[in-house]
Amino acid sequence: MKKKLLSLLFLVVPFLTFAQEKGLDERIDQAFGSATGWFVDIIFYQISFGENVKIFWVLFPLILGALYFTFYFNLINFRGFFTSVNIVRGKYDDLDHHESMAIAGDSTPGGDAIETIAVEGHVGEVSHFQALTAALSATVGLGNIAGVAIAVSIGGAGATFWMIIAGFLGMASKFVECTLGVKYRDIESDGTVYGGPMYYLTKGLKTKGLEGLGKVLAVVFAIFVIGGSFGGGNMFQVNQAFQLVEKISGGEASFFHEKGWLFGIIMAILVGIVIIGGIKKIAKVTDKIVPFMVVIYVAASLFVLIAKYDMIGGAFVQIFNGAFSPEGIAGGVIGVLVQGFRRAAFSNEAGVGSASIAHSAVKTKYPASEGMVALLEPFIDTVVVCTMTALVLIITGNVAAENAGLNSAQAILLTSGAFESVISWFPYVLTVAVVLFAFSTMISWSYYGYQGWAYLFGRTKKTEYVYKIMFCLFVIIGSAASLGSVIDFSDAMIFAMMVPNMIGLVILAPKVKDELNKYLTAIKNKKA
Repeated sequence: MKKKLLSLLFLVVPFLTFAQEKGLDERIDQAFGSATGWFVDIIFYQISFGENVKIFWVLFPLILGALYFTFYFNLINFRGFFTSVNIVRGKYDDLDHHESMAIAGDSTPGGDAIETIAVEGHVGEVSHFQALTAALSATVGLGNIAGVAIAVSIGGAGATFWMIIAGFLGMASKFVECTLGVKYRDIESDGTVYGGPMYYLTKGLKTKGLEGLGKVLAVVFAIFVIGGSFGGGNMFQVNQAFQLVEKISGGEASFFHEKGWLFGIIMAILVGIVIIGGIKKIAKVTDKIVPFMVVIYVAASLFVLIAKYDMIGGAFVQIFNGAFSPEGIAGGVIGVLVQGFRRAAFSNEAGVGSASIAHSAVKTKYPASEGMVALLEPFIDTVVVCTMTALVLIITGNVAAENAGLNSAQAILLTSGAFESVISWFPYVLTVAVVLFAFSTMISWSYYGYQGWAYLFGRTKKTEYVYKIMFCLFVIIGSAASLGSVIDFSDAMIFAMMVPNMIGLVILAPKVKDELNKYLTAIKNKKA
């Protein structure tokens, strides 16, 4: 199978070189943009709130939903934090000890919830830590480096404050969706797990007497997650990584100059080797890459902060003052708030539903245990990594309104320059980190997309390899072509996932509360 995959990857190269020479990719991009622009405009429609203040409508359900869950679950994002850390550490692993079953779950989409009870007794595929890193690898990435630079350039230092607040709120949304992911997952006789919004929308809403609505929402979500996996989770990642590698390695003098297809083939082969092995192989890679990336990035940030320790106090004063009384920033307080919330929502994907797919594969019989683990994601991604980036940019004097129009590749270079002003060699380390960020994001999103694909087209080996080969081909296309409209469309699909997902989360919140009480009671009995 791997030989066939490699053959297909090399067959596509002549087409891509021709496309670059003839500008075919630009023509495809324009045609695609004309056909799908209406969808992108709907998803990223901005509601005007006076001069210079426009808010994406998709932020409202994400933020309001996160607020609702925060209070409905009695501040679980704060009071459950240390319990979550202990779960990842393995303190409560003995609570999850149970015998493996020969078969568990319903092997066809739309099965009833009663059968799903058996799933809680199955071993699962990955540990709590591996599930966390697999999901984190899809969110910790280019947005933390480039997106933060753009957010603080537009909204000023104060955007950081609202970014942190949004990160804390997003923890509650992640808790809800990942608990449901485990509760309503399917497990095949060979132990392969199928989970995510497709399953809790179908099975969960059926228990509420809303079977028809659940099936429609599940199909819509599956379509969106497939589209998002090819674009925002694939082509965008490899495209931005290639641009940075080309610039850092010499621009027009670089070995990779105008050889995006070659970079794409290398990445596609590496991605293909990992994703052929499924979630277990993906988890084995991400549980090594993600901690390494986060530690390197945070360590570099701390080095800059220690080197400029006398400016840290001033930076926090800028952040706090800018959050409530911004000066010279377009949009005033609301504009700053919007930039902070937007960056957090676009970075940690809380409420979008994607992370619940990775968390569904965990080894546990208590769904709420994995929900507790998942709430650490927005904390690490937004409260820690994004805040570190913002502090470095503020302290090194790189927060300026003239940077507001930067694209992602330019914003990465801005962040790279901020680190370089203190650590001269860091741009090379950051380049490696960006490539690893992109790689880990792609392998995790391939799993998300495949789960949607399997839900719609079945779970045969043939359908699995069709999707994975297509995914690898899109890696090459993404690095070699200028497909802005395609990426815009797929990004819109990622945020469109939020619509069916949020409807399900709100309706099924009482089910999550039952699971939380069950797990907390088990912990209490263990301590007694």
